[in-house]
Amino acid sequence: MSVSEDRTVQPSPTTAAPASGIADPAPLGLAAFALTTFLLSAKNADWMSHATGSAWLGFAFAYGGLGQLLAGMWEFRNRNVFGATAFATYGGFWIGLGLWVQLVVNPAVAAARPATLAATVSGLNHDLGWILLAFAIFNTYMLILSAQVSLAVFAVFLTLELTEIILCIGNFNAGAALLPTTTIKIGGYVGLITALVAWYASAAGVSNGIAAGKLRFPVGRPLLS
Repeated sequence: MSVSEDRTVQPSPTTAAPASGIADPAPLGLAAFALTTFLLSAKNADWMSHATGSAWLGFAFAYGGLGQLLAGMWEFRNRNVFGATAFATYGGFWIGLGLWVQLVVNPAVAAARPATLAATVSGLNHDLGWILLAFAIFNTYMLILSAQVSLAVFAVFLTLELTEIILCIGNFNAGAALLPTTTIKIGGYVGLITALVAWYASAAGVSNGIAAGKLRFPVGRPLLS
């Protein structure tokens, strides 16, 4: 998620530009985002009928969370404001979502009684709706600004925007439903597309980062330049 204006420092006629010595962290951040999004979206799409549905949780901390957070910190080192903000924010999103499940959802469900279970689940669904709404607001201006980066990165933020909006609506309307509703399933399918787009953008970054490589995956020109 690099913006050339953020990365490029023009040297003076007599001074060579110092090399940062840091590889592009964007492919790592995109891959971490893609895998965790894929696992959670598969659950939302109700693909995990023979699984616990919690496969995403550990990776929300270790890969989607920590991996993206590290990528964001390296992007700060590379003076890439867009990439640093995007990766650090969504790294925080996954860590925060994991903590919410561990510290709020699981204790609330464990403490619920048959008479209060419906109200508890409805409250938790509304919690998630508010979380998704907040990140959809953040994602909106990042989507607009991503039009200056590349077509691949813009596609990541566009599909993510749709995912967050659909899941936000789905969770606000889910009531006391324990299983994914139709709207949440649709959000899950859009989330799967988001993961695939992010994986492609990651693969493109890796291919373009191999100095002697001959295989290059195109990312497309910025929509605004």
